[in-house]
Amino acid sequence: MIRLATLSDIPAIRSIAENTWPDTYSNIISHDQLIYMLIRMYSDGSLQKQFNEGHQFYIAEENNHPIGFASISNDEGSIYQLNKLYVLPASQKTGTGKALINQAIEHAKKLGGTQVILRVNKLNKAVSFYKKQGFSIIEESILELEHGFVMDDFIMGINV
Repeated sequence: MIRLATLSDIPAIRSIAENTWPDTYSNIISHDQLIYMLIRMYSDGSLQKQFNEGHQFYIAEENNHPIGFASISNDEGSIYQLNKLYVLPASQKTGTGKALINQAIEHAKKLGGTQVILRVNKLNKAVSFYKKQGFSIIEESILELEHGFVMDDFIMGINV
């Protein structure tokens, strides 16, 4: 089941991120960058700010237990950004990620969106998952962060 998330879901979102990120990124980025990114994007304050800035979060549940989440926002006219999509490792390859993407795309379409874009680390195995969902690589992007950390990503998109 996919449902709208509320501020009361922040602990579940943070827990899913904390349980998913090491599995996803431990072979891609340093442990220090992983911790930095989790704090930067999933602290209570950061998540509250994202909700307040209009990021729409969705929670995937199985037997009333959160197993994944997605976040989408409108940053530029009719272009929506899929900011986050994470599913607990034990629940991956069950259709949950696809259901979350479809929910995010429907959200964008309902509000007049014509394209959904996302950033994904170039070495993340999710690149092939996004391609299977119809996304294609638009460009490459390197963002320099604090402490010498870098995000080396593909920008992918799909017309909706």
